Amino acid sequence: MSPDSDAAPSIEIRRATHDDYEAVADFTSDIWPDRGGDYIPRIYHDWLEDEPGQGTKTFLAEIDGEAAGIVQGVMLSPDEAWFQGMRVAADYRRQGVSNRLNEATFEWAREQGATVGRVMIFSWNAASIGAARASGFEPITEFRFAHPDPDPDAEGPYAVSSGPTAAWRHWTHSDAREHLNGLGMAPEESWAVRELTRDDIERLADETAVFAVENEDGLAGTAYRSRTYDHEVEGDDPDDSSDEPTTETWAEYGVGAWDSVDAARSLFAAIARDAADCGADETRVLIPETPRHVSDAPYAGAGISEEPDFVLGIDLSGY
Repeated sequence: MSPDSDAAPSIEIRRATHDDYEAVADFTSDIWPDRGGDYIPRIYHDWLEDEPGQGTKTFLAEIDGEAAGIVQGVMLSPDEAWFQGMRVAADYRRQGVSNRLNEATFEWAREQGATVGRVMIFSWNAASIGAARASGFEPITEFRFAHPDPDPDAEGPYAVSSGPTAAWRHWTHSDAREHLNGLGMAPEESWAVRELTRDDIERLADETAVFAVENEDGLAGTAYRSRTYDHEVEGDDPDDSSDEPTTETWAEYGVGAWDSVDAARSLFAAIARDAADCGADETRVLIPETPRHVSDAPYAGAGISEEPDFVLGIDLSGY
């Protein structure tokens, strides 16, 4: 997606429906072919809200009756909006489509009570980063994922408890929280981040899992499991009809924070045990994109993703 020019044709914005699937699938089919293709056609019907007024709205842009773009707005908290899935058809790029879609989502989010809106963009997606900045978004933070292997027998040098009070205390005093602007993965929405609260940690301690690393000096690390989900993996040979897709179970941990490499080892070991207990095949742990955290993770035995992701935000109080 490229930044739009100021000159724009007559663009109509309306709520997207299930009947728009074919048009949306058509213009997103050629996006990111070298990275496995766009995910929207695969999840469109599940992703689309069935009824308006549920804290989610998907906007479709049309030019002369043709689908030209799409974006979704989601309320993650009473005043935090999340914008995702911005796509513009190749034939209509640089014609003002993304600006109009952004304006529509900003206005909708403000009507819901949002004072801030955020987006997540892959760091390699320079065109989308430029378009977001042109629409008023400012950089907030960056992160990447660590991938400790599920292991029921993983061990670390420090004790790890499941107390929400200790986990919250470490989070509030960690440099990870400062770097991430208080954001972690949202349990209620995939691929979204929002501000963590103490109520979140207490609830997650009951519903999923939280972790607090403790050493001789006190609290030294924290994490929480945001969700588990199934991910379909295509076969290796697209020309082999017998090479059927398989399903992997992933355990997602909404943030990982630690004070030392030994604390990281202990935290990842607890996550590895928890993931194995969940029956997960893979894990991902959101970690701050800092030299210390990114180098600590492999030093502590966890894999890391190849590239970071960016989070950008916009002040909606003026809309």
